[in-house]
This record gives sequence, C-alpha cells and structure tokens, in this order.
Amino acid sequence: MININEIFLIILVQLIYVPIFTLRTMFLVKHMTLLASLLGFMEALIYVFALSLVLSENTGVIAMLVYAVGFGVGILIGGAIENKLAIGYNNLVVNLMEKNEQLINHLRNEGYGVTVYEGEGRDSKRYRLDILTKRCREEELMHIIEEFEPRAFIICYEAKRFKGGYLLTSMKKMRKNRGNECK
Repeated sequence: MININEIFLIILVQLIYVPIFTLRTMFLVKHMTLLASLLGFMEALIYVFALSLVLSENTGVIAMLVYAVGFGVGILIGGAIENKLAIGYNNLVVNLMEKNEQLINHLRNEGYGVTVYEGEGRDSKRYRLDILTKRCREEELMHIIEEFEPRAFIICYEAKRFKGGYLLTSMKKMRKNRGNECK
C-alpha cells in the first residue's frame, strides 16, 4: 500500500515536471532551442523518476490517480507561468468607425508603432490601425483602446517574424525611460 509521503512526492514531482514540459514546448515553438533542450533534459529526468514512483511494486490505482491529478494541476501552473512570461509579439488590427487622432497620438506617445489605413466598410469609410506590441504589453494596449474606442473591433495575431520598423527603436527608448519594461 502506498504511503502518504509517496503521494505528496508524486504530486510535487508532477507540479514541477508539467510546468517544465509546458515551458519547454513554448520555448521550442518560439525557436529558443537551447533553452528548450535544457528544459527537455530536466523534464526527462523528472519524468523517469515520477514514473518509477508510480509503477513501483507497492503502489496502486491511488498513485496513478494522484499522478493524473498532478498532471492536470501542473498544466494550469505551466499555463499561468507562460502567460506571466508573455514571450513574443502580437499584432493587433483595430477597426474603427472614425479616425480617432486622439487615440492614435496617445498610442504613439506610449511607444506603440501605429500604422493607419483608410478603407471601405459596408456603409461608410472605416479606419484600421495596425499595432505590433510585445505580448507583455498587450493588456495595457487593449485597455488604452477600450478607453478611447469602446466599440472598436480588434483582432489579435501572434507575430512570428518581423524586420525593421518603429517597434525596435521604440523598445530601446522605453527600456531607458521606464526601467520596468518587460523583456
């Protein structure tokens, strides 16, 4: 029969293993392969250890259930860590009924690069703002847009690659001015 210490150890190992698994996957998708391989090494060691605990002679169904519960909770923790790190960039496409110069100027003053397009909607002209931002600033950006344009239609895409443009210069300035700018 499994003892309470083994149950806690299985849960603890899963709460370490699964977030590492989640981060390794995220870093691999973001082409951060050196970091992903280091996490993969740690993940493999932890996985083998955890599996040996669960499959040892004196464990049973309870150990397997604890392992599964730890895996599920570990996914929640890994997802929360990934959201907190917010590595990468997103492109927001903001559709407006009218050209809001106040919003555009405010966004630019906050360090966002904003490109404005004029187009035709079903009934009238529409204005589109393209804004590239770090993921860690996406919530701040959404809040600003909501404040100035509560009826804006917004689509957010992950930007995998980009070259040149205002964002790189802006990020350098923001790092100097704010000090607490996300990395």
